[in-house]
This record gives sequence, structure tokens and C-alpha cells, in this order.
Amino acid sequence: MIRAVIFDVGETIVRDDRYWASWADWLNVPRHTLSVLVGAVVAQGRDNADALRLVRPGIDVAAEYRAREAAGRGERLDDSDLYDDVRPALAELRQLGVRVVIAGNQTARAGELLRTLDLPADVIATSGEWGVAKPRREFFQRAVEAGQAALGETLYVGDHPANDTLPAAAAGLRTAHLRRGPWGHLWATDPDVAATADWQIDSLTELPALVTQ
Repeated sequence: MIRAVIFDVGETIVRDDRYWASWADWLNVPRHTLSVLVGAVVAQGRDNADALRLVRPGIDVAAEYRAREAAGRGERLDDSDLYDDVRPALAELRQLGVRVVIAGNQTARAGELLRTLDLPADVIATSGEWGVAKPRREFFQRAVEAGQAALGETLYVGDHPANDTLPAAAAGLRTAHLRRGPWGHLWATDPDVAATADWQIDSLTELPALVTQ
């Protein structure tokens, strides 16, 4: 039985639309242009921030992030950024006695914003707060510690094979690949994902039935 479920953030809990649209507006490029570039670099196995470097060669991403915050145009999150199935699925898991953890590759600021949404979760943390990011094994070790369950009783849910499904499985966790967002759809039929993931799901509302099997 699964006793803890750990959720990725981007395109699992929240849509990435606002995040990349705000970067496009800041860099004064069409939103569609940046969106396509993000998809292209990730499909090539590169870091998604490389899309920003293609738009503005030589960009210091960290410095630009600070400049955006100083200008009042930094990260924002509210209920409109959440996928519709998030609150009901997380609430039902907790009613079942499952510990719910949200942990993804986001900034410390994103962690603060997520906690203001009063989500039905026991722990919300980000790589920016932990000082370690996926796909490193240390990230998943921290996530398992937050879940307070054995590896075989811990499920990691995410959309990205290279950051979620494959490294989580390698770290000893059970995994569910979510067909959501660009990466979830792009790799939905990937043989490695199919062979590695314990489950492939289309909605978080499928999880309560799975964890009680």
C-alpha cells in the first residue's frame, strides 16, 4: 500500500503558462516563440532555461530573475494556475491517511507562493529551498524524508521522464507518469517510461484508487 505521495510541481500541480508568458513579456518576444523554444530544448534533453539563452544569448538568468522581482514583475501564483483535479485529488488522498508532499524544481519564491494557496498537503518544498534539484538522487531522498514512509510505500507523480519517472524509480520510489502538459504528452508512449512507471495516468483523480490497491 502507498503511504506517501510526492507530487512534482510544474505541469503536475500548476500550469506553466503564466511562468513562461511572463518571461516572454520581460524579454519582449512573442509568447509563442518562447513556448516553442522551451519545447525544443527540452525535447533535445537540454535545460529549459536554455530557451531564454536562445532568445538572448549571454543572458544571466539569475540576474534577470532578480531584476524582474525588483521591478514588481516576478513570479506569481494563484488558484487560477492550479489544474482542476489538484485540490480534490490531494484532499481525497489525505482522507485516506496518505501523506501528501509537493516537491519540484522551483525557486524558493515559488515554494512561498505555493504555501499561500492552502493546498491539502503535509509538506510543500522546492529545489531552491533544499539546495538540490532533480534528477539528483539527493532530491528524492529529501522528498522521501518529507513523506515519512518507506521507499516501496512512496509514490512520486510527475510528467517528465528525465526529471521525474526515471530518476525517482532509480532512487527506489514507486512512480506514476502523468500524461499532462507538453512533456507528459511527448513521452507518453516512450518505451522507457512504459517499462519504468508503475502506472501511467491522465488525471490526479486516478490516484486514490491506485494507492489503496
